[in-house]
Amino acid sequence: MTMLKQTPLIWNRKAETMPREQLEQLQLQRLQQTVELVYTRVPFYKRCLDERHVKPSDVKSLCDLGKLPLTTKQDLRDNYPFGLLTVPVEKLVRIHASSGTTGKPTVGPYTAKDLDTWAELMARMYTAGGVTHNDIVHNAFGHGLFTGGLGFHLGGERIGATMVPASSGLSKRQIMLMEDFGATVLGCTPSYALVLAETASEMGVDIPKRLRVRVGFFGAEPWTDEMRAEIEAKLNLESFDNYGLTEMCGPGVSVECPYHAGLHIAEDHFLAELVDPDSREPVQEGQVGELVLTALTREAMPLLRYRTRDRVILNREKCDCGRTMARMSKVKGRTDDMLIIRGVNVFPSSIESVVLTADGVEPHYLILIDRPKDKLDSLEVWVEASPGLWQRGEYWVKQTEQMLCKDLNDTLGLTANVRVTEPHSIQRSEGKAKRIIDRRDLG
Repeated sequence: MTMLKQTPLIWNRKAETMPREQLEQLQLQRLQQTVELVYTRVPFYKRCLDERHVKPSDVKSLCDLGKLPLTTKQDLRDNYPFGLLTVPVEKLVRIHASSGTTGKPTVGPYTAKDLDTWAELMARMYTAGGVTHNDIVHNAFGHGLFTGGLGFHLGGERIGATMVPASSGLSKRQIMLMEDFGATVLGCTPSYALVLAETASEMGVDIPKRLRVRVGFFGAEPWTDEMRAEIEAKLNLESFDNYGLTEMCGPGVSVECPYHAGLHIAEDHFLAELVDPDSREPVQEGQVGELVLTALTREAMPLLRYRTRDRVILNREKCDCGRTMARMSKVKGRTDDMLIIRGVNVFPSSIESVVLTADGVEPHYLILIDRPKDKLDSLEVWVEASPGLWQRGEYWVKQTEQMLCKDLNDTLGLTANVRVTEPHSIQRSEGKAKRIIDRRDLG
């Protein structure tokens, strides 16, 4: 539902339409400052650069980016919680963290300057979708350690919109508030947008007549164009994809404009490149590669060449909307094994830890993810019964299934259907076991 009724709005025209040559000069200046900063203040980066025999003064052009080390999520875990800070902890004004389900979370610290920058980035995001100070924003992203809710709140306040910090859950109440307060903008995960549409239908709410929502910003999980069409049809709005990650700032890294021809990256704040996930060599424009980002303006924890694990295509041609910032495609998948199911990050190791500690089952299992047409993601876990459990009969098998369902729900934070199968029913493998069957089309 593209609605090009007027010239697209741009929040910071000077920055977002900057000539490419000028933008690259600014990127180089900020990259040099960032490398100097982390080299002098972060022992981890000093060690990495010294090992490569690279000094900050060696960065003389953007072509020198490849001399710098890649940063991974494991590096953040190894330096948890504050080992990568460039400022004293007492200078932090906020700390967010990833929603990972196992181990220590990924920390996202902010100084006052970082929050100001984040608000600027989110203001750009809203404006790209035609949102102004006249709008009422129903913010149904989770509020808390997750960056989504409070990030969306910051940006809305920056442009002067009226913010409703609804968070997620209590869906009937959300529909009531959207109607009563006259919300014109919705922000949430795409999965939850479908939940809200389904809830409104169950309540007998005629959405076109009773709700005023015209724009939706959806992200934090993969979603297909087919899901976009479903959301737009059921909620009667124009949807905008947005992208972000805790390691950079949260949402605000990139967003679609009304032409919906890719997500504009805030390149004056994030230096983007694509690499082959195996060779780590650069990938040519127009080809799929792993997105690598360098934070150019972050004060508390600027990361060099962070491997996002997200597979995208980059396009640096000027967009018809007037923005000169590079555009990234929708995320086409991840290069690691983390699954995002109904907006929740799920690690297969979390499922395995539940299965391997349960009584009456064998350590042979399959994880099946699907997205039936017009439905939300489904997660099903098949687990092999031990011979002893299977011999006890159907009642005890069902009891075990219910127990595993509860344990997985407690661990993952979402519902998983469990099927306990007969002994030796799951195929063995002499090599690496294939435990995940993902039937969703995330292309």
